[in-house]
Amino acid sequence: MRTFWNIEKNLKSIAEWQPNCWIQVTCPTDEDQRELVERFSIPDYFFSDISDTDERARYEYDDGWMLIILRIPYVKEIRSRTPYSTVPLGIIHKRDVTITVCFYETNMMIDFVSFQQKRGEGFTDYVDMIFRLFLSSAVWYLKRLKQINTLIEKAKHNLDNEVNNESLIGLSRLQDSLTYFITSIRGNENLLQKLKFKLQVDELDADLIEDVNIEMTQARETTNIYSDILESTMDTYSSIINNNMNTVMRTLTSVSIIMMSATFVASLYGMNVINGLEKAHWGFVSTLFISFLVSTLCWFILRYKRLL
Repeated sequence: MRTFWNIEKNLKSIAEWQPNCWIQVTCPTDEDQRELVERFSIPDYFFSDISDTDERARYEYDDGWMLIILRIPYVKEIRSRTPYSTVPLGIIHKRDVTITVCFYETNMMIDFVSFQQKRGEGFTDYVDMIFRLFLSSAVWYLKRLKQINTLIEKAKHNLDNEVNNESLIGLSRLQDSLTYFITSIRGNENLLQKLKFKLQVDELDADLIEDVNIEMTQARETTNIYSDILESTMDTYSSIINNNMNTVMRTLTSVSIIMMSATFVASLYGMNVINGLEKAHWGFVSTLFISFLVSTLCWFILRYKRLL
């Protein structure tokens, strides 16, 4: 889907492309890609790079075209292997042509357009737009991190009541999401530092870059904190599970020892040999009594050793 935006005074949708407008491309089809390549002579491999979900944050130049790939947060289905992940957002620019391409429909881009329309100022130039996209991505990382923290607290509450596999698996999935976040945020930070010296930055852009740096740093530090907390939580519950398992095994072993002592006495007097109790009327009762006595003695010893 292609949307054309006039960015001079206010962000307004227009029917067709005009010089210095913004072309927003979301979930492009093969036809969309072919038309853009043919109309603007864009290197065709730009789109394949942007479509690669593992593409790192970077920039490059080719035949006068500049490609910037930014990693932005993306939410999958909550029960997927990694409910929170990151996807590439491509920014393609040359002279009076500015195109953003994302192969996923994200809340960040919807909010970005809505927020800029509320500002009612538009963008001063393509550099201003690029750094505002950086700022929006940092803000949305923080929003997603708050959601992840809420899910972590919910899982911890469930585990406090009962240690179950579902909650532990949920924490493991969130740990994977935090790993994606921290890797992408670091990549965006490195890209931002390089673009400061590659793009024509004025005084207003410098102030905006400072805001982006602050938000990026906060997002990175918050991700590190949540990751450390989650790792510590996982280790704690893992230790609890191991301790519970050890307690169960110790109890079962102690019970087995008590039962084996009684079985040993019964087996000893049950042998087909002369033991003095073959013809005694009280032989069976005495065997039971001795078995009970030995089992009781074992129980007291195990209790004294704190094995029961």
